[in-house]
Amino acid sequence: MTATSAALTPPADAIPPVRHPDAPAPGELLGAHYEYCFGCGGGQPHGLHLEARAGEGVTVTAEFTVTPDHQGAPGLAHGGVLATALDETLGSLNWLLRVIAVTGRLETDFARPVPVGTVLHLEAAVTAVHGRKIYSTAVGRIGGPEGPVAVRADALFIEVKVDHFIDNGRPEEIQAAMSDPDQVRRARAFEVNP
Repeated sequence: MTATSAALTPPADAIPPVRHPDAPAPGELLGAHYEYCFGCGGGQPHGLHLEARAGEGVTVTAEFTVTPDHQGAPGLAHGGVLATALDETLGSLNWLLRVIAVTGRLETDFARPVPVGTVLHLEAAVTAVHGRKIYSTAVGRIGGPEGPVAVRADALFIEVKVDHFIDNGRPEEIQAAMSDPDQVRRARAFEVNP
């Protein structure tokens, strides 16, 4: 990134992130946090269908294929879709900390165009934690996991209680998620995004 704003710079007394002992094992597919999430849900016909995997420490890797539904300029991914892919990948990190958190700030840099048909390879890591604030960074590459950088982001996530979603979401979706008998899926439904 060319310059990160002060809001995304961890304070001097921030601590290194600690992977939760019950976090998914490195290499494990994290799966969708909610079936109808535009970023990772399989129930969204035009969504990203992004697949994230737990990495070492507090890192994740993810991939998504840019389809014609994701284009802005003819034949190229829309910048907002690329920002969504970064946000989704960064949000997946919170599952390794086992906290519910929402995006507080996301700053993106677009380094090169991403053509339709491209697989975007994403890597993200939590860099610091300060109280309820979680600082993280991500990069997206084309042409493979070691290919040229196409997009970058720095983010600040804020840990929240599940009430944040219950108080602000549509009641029918909240009730459906809360009624899911699978405790992991129920918890993950409230994982990322405001």
